[in-house]
Amino acid sequence: MSDTEQTLFSKRFRGFFPVVIDVETAGFNKDTDALLEIAVSMLKMDDDGVLSLDQTVHFHVAPFEGANIEQAAIDFNGIDPFSPLRGAVAEDEVLKEICKAVRKAQKAAGCQRSVVVAHNAAFDHGFLNAAIERNKIKRTPFHPFVSFDTTSLAGLALGQTVLAKACRAAGIEFDNSQAHSALYDTERTAELFCYIVNKWQALGGWPLPEPEAESESESTTETDTDTE
Repeated sequence: MSDTEQTLFSKRFRGFFPVVIDVETAGFNKDTDALLEIAVSMLKMDDDGVLSLDQTVHFHVAPFEGANIEQAAIDFNGIDPFSPLRGAVAEDEVLKEICKAVRKAQKAAGCQRSVVVAHNAAFDHGFLNAAIERNKIKRTPFHPFVSFDTTSLAGLALGQTVLAKACRAAGIEFDNSQAHSALYDTERTAELFCYIVNKWQALGGWPLPEPEAESESESTTETDTDTE
């Protein structure tokens, strides 16, 4: 593929590659609280422009040195940050592996930059950006502030903002007993995002119709008006 040739995928999101993420943390403060688990789902698009889940990478993350751990947070998500059974990986290694996988998928899709997709995206994106900055990761594929929030998209498309309820409204199976696992929540969020994008296409919302060419008289009138 030449540098000037666009893929169907790259045309859909103006060169952006949507990457679905979910994090589990030891609190709500991205700067002080530990990142404990992260999963990243990459998507694919078929020749008809239909989006689907492709592959997911998932890591248990070792708390960074000096990280704060809120007891209420780990009571909620059920993670023991220091259990040897977690197989936790150092934060910098996790980020390097994620960036490597995302860059590869992004390139295969013919896109130039990756954009975070998440449910309540500001939270997950904030923790991802804080970890990238903390570990001085220079070569990151992620856009620093653009994101697609499935909370807003689901509210618009399905009238639901809670992940479990939005999935069920879309006909996506959701097991509450597996919720608050980064791996499970990421893949359900990815399915939800794909459902909404594909539904919009099926309803005729994409691709956009070509704009009608202006008639010569309309163009002249607009030009005259602009110069008055």
